[in-house]
Amino acid sequence: MWDELLIDSGLNEREVRSIMILGSNPKMKASELAKELNTTRLDAYNSLSRLQEMGIVTVTADRPMLFSSLNVHQAIEHIIDMRKQQLSRITEGYEDLSKNVKTDEKKSSSDNRGIDDARFAVLKERTHIYSRLKKMAEDSEERLILLLGQYGILHLCRNPTALEAVNTAALRGVVIQIITHLDSRTIRFFEQLHESIEVRHSDELESLGFARDNSEVIQYLNIEDNPVGRGKDDAALIIESRAFAESHLNLIETIWENAVQFDTAVARYTDNQINDPLRLTIGEGSFLKNISSALGVDMGIPDGDTPFDPEAFFAAGTEVNAARKQLTEGKLSNLEVLGIDMGLMLRQIGNRVGQEIAFSMRGIEHDIEFLDEMMDWWEYAGLGKLEYDVDPTFHVRVGLFHPPLDDPDALPMWEMDDGIIEGALSNRFAKDSQIVIQRIEGSGDKNDLWHYIIHRHMDDPVELSD
Repeated sequence: MWDELLIDSGLNEREVRSIMILGSNPKMKASELAKELNTTRLDAYNSLSRLQEMGIVTVTADRPMLFSSLNVHQAIEHIIDMRKQQLSRITEGYEDLSKNVKTDEKKSSSDNRGIDDARFAVLKERTHIYSRLKKMAEDSEERLILLLGQYGILHLCRNPTALEAVNTAALRGVVIQIITHLDSRTIRFFEQLHESIEVRHSDELESLGFARDNSEVIQYLNIEDNPVGRGKDDAALIIESRAFAESHLNLIETIWENAVQFDTAVARYTDNQINDPLRLTIGEGSFLKNISSALGVDMGIPDGDTPFDPEAFFAAGTEVNAARKQLTEGKLSNLEVLGIDMGLMLRQIGNRVGQEIAFSMRGIEHDIEFLDEMMDWWEYAGLGKLEYDVDPTFHVRVGLFHPPLDDPDALPMWEMDDGIIEGALSNRFAKDSQIVIQRIEGSGDKNDLWHYIIHRHMDDPVELSD
């Protein structure tokens, strides 16, 4: 059966059904396809996005966008050609390794030099970098750390000798830790790692590199832009220095502690949700000073002994108890006295909600369509009204059904509502280092409280895809 062949090629059932439907019914809207698939429009977008990346599905520039697909026979031929090219690259890489035409490293003579005698060298081309990783895995005694960025796991799995060396090291008891930036297209490659290897995800990780024990570090200097290329332009610096390695490991420890467990991060793509722990900032400054002030307690310790005064002692205790009782009245302003900023906390929660919304709509390629979907969600949730305009620059106008109140004891839910917009726009646009998102006050009207201006550096307006 054709559908079985497509599933065997690595597609999921929804992607296969999309090809079957679009192949015989070209120029369908995403909403029409979702209805045929009996799924949501976002799920349909996700399937269409992957099929577009593979070159099987095409889309028109109309509004709304119309999707078409190769027929089943053409789709299978296309996938076969892709797999042949991948196999060819693997074969060529293996032959290059086997020939040993280039050797950027000489046999180590570490036994004959001092422990602080640092050495440096540059490795060029991915095959040579991973050859060195293979040696690091073979020489590792206690610990091996791999910083793999977004596509490093793909590169590791395409170098079978390095992958085998890493798994073998894990098998003999070496602690192997991997920090990566997960991508839905690379999750399956982690299945090739030994079960004892611990993997964590970090949104902040961009660099690639490796660290062995406390003696050797590889840090990438350049990475080829094409993630599935052969890495001819890859370059890395290898440093053999105990002092540098220990300093580098301290930095990695910080990243590791803040990184997310692999299974939790994978849920982003299986459940389409961001389940990472949310770390909130509740305030700043000295909390000891805040509570001392709230209770009316003098935290100063006298320099010398003073006579014991029972009346003063019990009077002070009564005053503290009265102040403590007042703090339990349940007023929001009491929390602010202690330095707990509920507005900040709610905005951070809103940011997370906005990030999840943007993540769930990551399959929407076109920015204007993304904003249209965001506006629909905003109004459907009963939060207010969103609009975008290009005068004088491109901006999103925010309106709230529940605007800020002057009551200091009212829960500032508007902070969370606005934080949703902030988080969604930042997740969508701020990944481009040239794009700046600026929040400015609006007219003050309920439907025009403030604007989010999206522009490039030097105030050049952003060109959004439509």
